[in-house]
Amino acid sequence: MKTTLLLLVLAFGSAHAAPRSLSQTPSPESTPIVTPEDAGPVAPPPLADGSQALAPLIVTPEQAAAVAKGLAWLAANQGEDGSWTSKIGYKLNEDYKYTAANRGHVGVTALAGMAFLAGGHLPGRGEYGTNVERCLDFVLGCVDDDGYISQSGTRMYSHAFATLFLAEIYGMTHREDVRGKLQKAIDFIVKSQNAEGGWRYEPYAVESDMSIVVCQVLALRAARNIGIRVPKSTVDRAARYVVDSAVTAQNASRSAYPGRYSRGSEIGSFHYQVGVHARSSFPLTAAGVTALHGLGIYSDEAIQRGIDYLNRSLDEFNAQYGNAPQITRRGHYFFWYGHYYGVQAMYTIGSPYWEPYFEEVRDVLLEIQNKNGSFPNSVGPGDAFGTAMGVLILEIPYRFLPIFQR
Repeated sequence: MKTTLLLLVLAFGSAHAAPRSLSQTPSPESTPIVTPEDAGPVAPPPLADGSQALAPLIVTPEQAAAVAKGLAWLAANQGEDGSWTSKIGYKLNEDYKYTAANRGHVGVTALAGMAFLAGGHLPGRGEYGTNVERCLDFVLGCVDDDGYISQSGTRMYSHAFATLFLAEIYGMTHREDVRGKLQKAIDFIVKSQNAEGGWRYEPYAVESDMSIVVCQVLALRAARNIGIRVPKSTVDRAARYVVDSAVTAQNASRSAYPGRYSRGSEIGSFHYQVGVHARSSFPLTAAGVTALHGLGIYSDEAIQRGIDYLNRSLDEFNAQYGNAPQITRRGHYFFWYGHYYGVQAMYTIGSPYWEPYFEEVRDVLLEIQNKNGSFPNSVGPGDAFGTAMGVLILEIPYRFLPIFQR
């Protein structure tokens, strides 16, 4: 564990360092590539600038059609100011408390923008280039003088998603107007890191939680990959927090599904907060593994345990929050961020974990997509959030976004 933490900065600090996979996992180069010539799968469209991205992994005609329908729905529902209106609020246990409704949501807007980018559309270029440009203008307009990206009371989740969006935009376009505000947004993440090494809903919070930490870590990683300044000390402290959040036999507490799992089966998950009384869950475990990857850690034992936990919990999680018959839980907020990070975790690990895991998640997403192309979000900001997340998850195999490349 100590050796891993000492080495992680070297991995994080290299803008183009290739991830190390688990010892029992083939290297990314050996992962089977699904090409258009193979039976069934199809290739995504070329990038808007005419260049070719990496060959796609696991893209079926149904998946490509779902992405196209989702992007069309997002384009049709974008506001005149470039944003997507949603319910602004915060997660409280399994509920979502609203503080404002029908407002331009900078976090949802950033996710929608990334969905277009991940489909090969660039600002001002491609079928949805105008949508991306308007989205970018809205996000840039939400950057405060101190670097905090917020609108109508959105919080650190949205700041991180917006910062990640700006990092991906800058990496693709090298626009100096984006770089300046991106650096300020990254500096804000660095300044607001607390003594625990993490972050929480509000800036400068004393406590931390894994669901917020992973968002900030991925924003930092994406920015560092394109030459934005990120202090080594920030990475070190975040790594210690994430590693300490992994559930072991010594700190197992209770599952997010009381009565469904034994205390022993919680091992491999990640705690919501550091401490023996913190809960753990599928989404938090997906966040923990992805955060470790984002910090440059690819072979820690906590990753293998986390991957095993996600695999054995997948069916139960989908039944609870994804394709559950109860309309109030369909496309729950937990479902979306659980799979957004879970699919990224498995994608980085590669074969033999990635393919069967993604195929099961993909099939659930295709099942719950609405006829109009949107994806439901029964508990959370609303269908714009669900649609952005659903499309992004289905686009991860396209490998257009730098953050989705191994």
